[in-house]
Amino acid sequence: MARMTAAQAAVWVMEKEGVTQAFGIPGAAINPLYSALRKQGTIGHILARHVEGASHMAEGYTRAVAGNIGVCIGTSGPAGTDMITGLYSAQADSIPILCITGQAPRARLYKEDFQAVDIESISKPVTKWSVTVREPAQVPGTFQQAFHLMRSGRPGPVLIDLPFDVQMAEIEFDPDTYSPLPVYKPAATRAQIEKALDMLEQAERPLIVAGGGIINADASELLVEFAEITGIPVIPTLMGWGAIPDSHPLMAGMCGLQTSHRYGNATMLASDFVLGIGNRWANRHTGSVDVYTQGRKFVHVDIEPTQIGRVFAPDFGIVSDAKLALELFVQVARERERQRRLPSRADWVAQCQERKRTMQRKTNFDSVPMKPQRVYQCMNRAFDEDTCYISTIGLSQIAGAQFLHVYKPRHWINCGQAGPLGWTVPAALGVRAADPSRKIVALSGDYDFQFMIEELAVGAQFKLPYIHMVVNNSYLGLIRQSQRGFEMDYCVQLGFDNINMPDDGQPERAYGVDHVKVVEGLGCKAIRVHRQEELRPAIVQAEAWMKEFQVPVVIEVILERVTNISMGTEIDKINEFEELATSRADAPTAIAAMLD
Repeated sequence: MARMTAAQAAVWVMEKEGVTQAFGIPGAAINPLYSALRKQGTIGHILARHVEGASHMAEGYTRAVAGNIGVCIGTSGPAGTDMITGLYSAQADSIPILCITGQAPRARLYKEDFQAVDIESISKPVTKWSVTVREPAQVPGTFQQAFHLMRSGRPGPVLIDLPFDVQMAEIEFDPDTYSPLPVYKPAATRAQIEKALDMLEQAERPLIVAGGGIINADASELLVEFAEITGIPVIPTLMGWGAIPDSHPLMAGMCGLQTSHRYGNATMLASDFVLGIGNRWANRHTGSVDVYTQGRKFVHVDIEPTQIGRVFAPDFGIVSDAKLALELFVQVARERERQRRLPSRADWVAQCQERKRTMQRKTNFDSVPMKPQRVYQCMNRAFDEDTCYISTIGLSQIAGAQFLHVYKPRHWINCGQAGPLGWTVPAALGVRAADPSRKIVALSGDYDFQFMIEELAVGAQFKLPYIHMVVNNSYLGLIRQSQRGFEMDYCVQLGFDNINMPDDGQPERAYGVDHVKVVEGLGCKAIRVHRQEELRPAIVQAEAWMKEFQVPVVIEVILERVTNISMGTEIDKINEFEELATSRADAPTAIAAMLD
């Protein structure tokens, strides 16, 4: 046993649990923990410019690499409340992050002490566990339980609140004998898998809906293997995008009201059976339950028991970790394949591929200012299959999901359910901290970009290079589009005549904020693009600058001010504002090959 402060014991536990990186901002009430971090020297720290930014960096860090748990740290009071958005975002998408806050001394709790707030109560609805540690000797066990809970069952965030005097108190703790608690994950039984496959074999037009639980469980290879054995097409959800490569012949497109493909919705409506694995039937994917479920049966596999039947009652439910279930699905399917019990799905797959070949949205526009569809076409041609895209919300994200292509798990990193503006910059920095070699391209509209633009200074200070594509129409584009139903265009225009920007003779130049100057003032590099032929040279220049300066590089693309992106109120009632693609030039690279 060794005598040490409770704060030192907390750092020891984090080290033993595999933590090597933290994000945060020090302050008076959390300085004992920072002192222990400095003395121990085994956990790196990146200084955020906003505590919410630190929480999103922790999210990006977790989402980037299987097994990671991001850690964000802040002082008492507003630091904790600032991190609530990150906790909500992590909770909504089943992302484990550990949030640590300082707190007033125990004797000053509930006495309106300076920056003392009941963060335990505030954060409980958006965490798996939130606790204020009131006894120093309980600090090691509390951190141990936090990691156990974050990893067990449905993953999610935990907040630990540490009063100042608890951190400072000395306790007995033996790091050499510490061991993490075993992780609990429910597993499907063979009988359940047999029944699910029996139901699947009776279907004529089955689909697999692949959710983010497959990504979380690191089970993408098993998903593809199971799909190939059975010949069943796959519809990934937004959180499951990348679990099967977009170029795979069994990738049938995404379904939904916004982040979807025309062929994905059409294939879902043509199906008669759906096996959902690791998904939550989110409303942006389903639309109304009546339209989504009519005419088809459902099997739902999810790690969280209360998810089964939460949105609608499946015909059969299985509580299981996605990886453990898919291991059994593959095993039993292989046995049935050898017994020649699996029916041929060739005709159904051919129908799905024909929809994928023909039901493309138009992208090949030559207009200036640029239409966003053309921007994504250019991005598809400029960025290769190793590119990792990061985005959060807005027309930029919706159009990105409709037009971009993802080929690997954890290469579409998206805040799916919460969708807070400002998430993209800090999340991209967290992804870069987790994987120094990954090709990272973040995607924002101008308003998302402005929300937490100050975090770019973190990228400059800590040498975290990546490319950030900013599609700028000087509008709150998604809200403007939704306001059409109210016959208004109100309080959503961001453009203004910036007195510090000279007239450059470009059409529709109401930029408003001069993003190039702001980015440069934060220590990064930026390029402004007006025409599609300028985009590839800008990307080449950005890659050169990243290599030379090791800082984020922003490419701002000036768009036409008003473009409506395809979406609707039901998966069978999507408004298509542009004509269907008719030429090879409109098709993405993977689809274009099929058109030759």
